[in-house]
Amino acid sequence: MPSFDIVSKIDAQTLDNAVNNAKKEILNRYDFNTSKSTVDLDKKSNTLSIVTEDDMRLKAITDAIISRFVKQGLDPKALDFEKPFTSITGNMIKKDILVKEGIDKDAAKKVVKKIKDSGLKVQASIMEDQVRVTAKKIDDLQAVISLCRGEDFGQPLQYINMRN
Repeated sequence: MPSFDIVSKIDAQTLDNAVNNAKKEILNRYDFNTSKSTVDLDKKSNTLSIVTEDDMRLKAITDAIISRFVKQGLDPKALDFEKPFTSITGNMIKKDILVKEGIDKDAAKKVVKKIKDSGLKVQASIMEDQVRVTAKKIDDLQAVISLCRGEDFGQPLQYINMRN
């Protein structure tokens, strides 16, 4: 039976390039000339750490990161800005931004519910951090892909491993 997987992954090299380009852009800006701002990517935990002086500069840094994500072809929905910034020593503030990898349980349930409500003759099942869709005809699988592309599930989705 034909099948494919719905996943949410970020290419590590593209992510690293986007963060490095954002760092260069921030260093070359005039308003960051005397700033002690830093942007660090922890590749093991997929976390961006921003340390800067005030929330205006924090907003400028996050805007630069988002614009570099778009220019590199990454979806900014993969960034989780939910954590509030914390104040550290002196006048510095720190914000940790999580880069989401894998479909979380809530989003996976929404994807499966949307597929089942569509009335297509397919089976969708949650497998850890991905959703596997199987059907008798490839046309039904392509209809599921177009259905999912039209919806917003809160994170970027990729459609991989199309098997016949």
